[in-house]
Amino acid sequence: MTTTITNAERREGMRRFLSRRGAGGGRKRGSIDDLAERSIVSASERRRPGTRFGMSLTHAFLFVSLTIAGLGPILWLAKSAVTPTQDTLQQPFALWPNGIDWANLSTAWNDIHIDQYFWNTIVIAVGAWFSQLFIATTAGYALSVLRPRYAPVLNALVLATLFIPGIVLLVPLYLTIVSPPLLGRDASMLNSYLAVWLPMAANAFNILLVKRFFDNLPREVFEAAKTDGAGPFRLFWSIVLPMSKPILGVVSVFAIIAAWKDYLWPKLVLPDPAVQPLSVRLPDVQSQTELDVFLAALAIATLIPIAMFLVFQSVFLRSAGLGGAVKG
Repeated sequence: MTTTITNAERREGMRRFLSRRGAGGGRKRGSIDDLAERSIVSASERRRPGTRFGMSLTHAFLFVSLTIAGLGPILWLAKSAVTPTQDTLQQPFALWPNGIDWANLSTAWNDIHIDQYFWNTIVIAVGAWFSQLFIATTAGYALSVLRPRYAPVLNALVLATLFIPGIVLLVPLYLTIVSPPLLGRDASMLNSYLAVWLPMAANAFNILLVKRFFDNLPREVFEAAKTDGAGPFRLFWSIVLPMSKPILGVVSVFAIIAAWKDYLWPKLVLPDPAVQPLSVRLPDVQSQTELDVFLAALAIATLIPIAMFLVFQSVFLRSAGLGGAVKG
């Protein structure tokens, strides 16, 4: 005779098993999900002295290796920035055998005019950040929330641009900047920061990233706002943007870092040294500058990317999945 066990009986049996196991071991397990709290090394194996020693040794090795690989070049650059040239060439890993030369920083700041190029870089990065964030949020809002009839076509066209190599667009973009179609042949945008901001603004990756995030926002909130009389602009400004702070932070970091390290395009459209950023000017002055002063200039140029990472690292961790937004 075959006995059929229902799902309710299975759950009741599992609950009794867990309660007996928790009472016998002195631990309480509140739900079946606790069974999933397992790892490669069990709790009993962790209590063994040999296992604990091996795990501690592995953790220490990984920590030291990652620290050397990640922070080693940055720390060496910081040391070399205040080290005389001869000491850097003869003893590159020695800690200031003949003292610290703090004058390298002031010389790099004043003689190489790092302050001017530093300001140019900030202007380019801020403009690229605003333009990319504006285009990505408005385009993502139109494709995800407003959803016109031709939205699938626009989405396919934006996605198709990701398959075009950037080097292929270099010549058409440059010709467009030299002779803008709507402004006439004499209205060149060379040596203008618009020549850098406008091509950076049309970033298909950011548009699709923001659209993907907007797709996971709760539609009930949008319907409630529309019922209360909110228009498209009010819905975008007061509802969508406040709920999208994680993705806005991710796009902001991507935009600023990309603008900070870009070399080829600013080199082409900004031929005047007075308006060039650090990424363009530093390679040009390398042959005319002492090694210690040049390394000091490089150290100054890396301050902003490091600061950006330290400030926004929590944003990356919170938004790593980008799987959803506010629920309820």
